[in-house]
Amino acid sequence: MAAPFRPRKRLGQHFLVDPNIARKIVAALQAAPEDPVVEIGPGTGALTGLLLERYPHLTAIEIDPRAVAELKARWPELDVRQEDVLKVNWAELAEEKGGRLHVVGNLPYYITSPILFALLDAREALAEAVLMMQREVAERLVAPPGSKTYGILSVAAQLWATPALLFPVSRHVFRPKPRVESAVVRLTFERPLPDVDPELLRQVIRTAFNQRRKTLRNSLRRLLPSGTPLPDPWAQARAEDLSPDDYVALTRWLHATTASLIASRL
Repeated sequence: MAAPFRPRKRLGQHFLVDPNIARKIVAALQAAPEDPVVEIGPGTGALTGLLLERYPHLTAIEIDPRAVAELKARWPELDVRQEDVLKVNWAELAEEKGGRLHVVGNLPYYITSPILFALLDAREALAEAVLMMQREVAERLVAPPGSKTYGILSVAAQLWATPALLFPVSRHVFRPKPRVESAVVRLTFERPLPDVDPELLRQVIRTAFNQRRKTLRNSLRRLLPSGTPLPDPWAQARAEDLSPDDYVALTRWLHATTASLIASRL
């Protein structure tokens, strides 16, 4: 499966050349034929033809004009959009396509985390995402509390989606070969949203992990009302000790404590 053009390093292009892996990725989608499916970064079309066989309403988001021209030439019926995936308005696209989107693709390594956070932010417009990425990031998505790989991305993914690591992918099935191994992950966006201020929740998670060696008593000090101690067991814990649901409970406590203090001063 030779590429019709040379990969561009600045775009993080590593083209999949193993049709068996391509078939496994497409088979992992849980979409019905009439559902709106969006492929991120189709490149040379390793997945695209297989996707079109199942999903005739496929939309492709591709930033490289060479790839856009190639895709349009091979599949005139394909809805190809030359666009930066980080600038996609997923809510508008879902409304245009008439339903929550099923996203699939091989993510560029250098912007994997920004894409994942963008998809998590757009979760109400999405049904699922089946994504290939570097294995290290895939393992972070499903990492349990207390593990070395558990971090901001782990908490966010497990709060706003249900992540599942589906299968590993060898670096030898790409051209050019990347330096790292890959894996395919499914994010399912059916989890109820936490009943908590989302911006405060993000701030608590980010602040805790940005100083993950400190106890939460110290790392979250600036978020606490003056003179208000963080109660145990949170006070002695570190960022990686708390489960995603623990972060929700902590944020609720912080919100209620701050609101109560403000009310008492009125």
